[in-house]
Amino acid sequence: MKLFLGVDGGQSSTVALIADETGRVLGAGRGGPCNHAAAGEGRQKFARAMAECLQGACAMASLDADAVEFEAACLGFSGGVTDKEAYSREFIRSKAFKITHDAEIALTGATGGEPGIIVIAGTGSIAFGKNAEGKTARAGGWGYIFGDEGGAFDIVRCALRVSLAMEEGWGELTDLRGRLLVATGAGSANELMHAWYNRFNRTEVAKLAPLVDEAALDGDEAAIGILGEAGRALAGLVRHVHRCLFRPGEAVSIAYISGVFSSEMLVDCLKRIVQDETGCWAEKPRLAPAAGALLEALQMTGRNVSLSEIPLIKS
Repeated sequence: MKLFLGVDGGQSSTVALIADETGRVLGAGRGGPCNHAAAGEGRQKFARAMAECLQGACAMASLDADAVEFEAACLGFSGGVTDKEAYSREFIRSKAFKITHDAEIALTGATGGEPGIIVIAGTGSIAFGKNAEGKTARAGGWGYIFGDEGGAFDIVRCALRVSLAMEEGWGELTDLRGRLLVATGAGSANELMHAWYNRFNRTEVAKLAPLVDEAALDGDEAAIGILGEAGRALAGLVRHVHRCLFRPGEAVSIAYISGVFSSEMLVDCLKRIVQDETGCWAEKPRLAPAAGALLEALQMTGRNVSLSEIPLIKS
């Protein structure tokens, strides 16, 4: 039996899926985050995450993790692949490898391998697309200093900005200030700003993004404006990728994924603008990124099959 492996290596967890050549998923496993694999502690975390997800998937598939060899393996990683490719080959035995970024496997999973565009907005943001000729294009993904508009960190940064302006007496009234202070225990928006400057953790800041959605649902105008601007920014990324890869008005699959899209208000804004500007309708992904990696592995050997019987993975 020929076996295929797909891995989604992210900032919060690493997921592995194993399938046979018909696309039947035999096993699934989850490990810790593996977005950094530099020397020392980072490499140890990477090795541990890979071992955990592979052992879990092999155990479910009744395979020996130390002896299994794959026909093809595709691994998609967040945070770049330069420091992960060599390490991955140490942990996995496979006749063929594809090591790529997380946006590509997310797109393949979202569209089932068809041409299209995916917009990802978690802590940061990026849009990535591929057309029928295999040409790819991206927009965004520049990190929190130079980009990531519409991502969770950017949303919270905007919330703190309007809170600071209100506190200083020249900004509009907003409930966001109170919500941020309650959530963080800070005494003022100014104190919170300095605390974040002194003990900066981008991921922890981004986790506060749901507060903006809650305020918007309660009618806070500043929060509604922030979500609207985030939706417009993300729709802009989609528009730029569509312009690079497809004809004006050409309808293709467009999907959105990651935590920011838990906000229905933001999703509605994104859908409306994308449809107006590209003629396409944005929707949720068909499959998860790990399944996209598995499809890529199967396609490496010319097998264009659909995945079936994808098991649930215990958290």
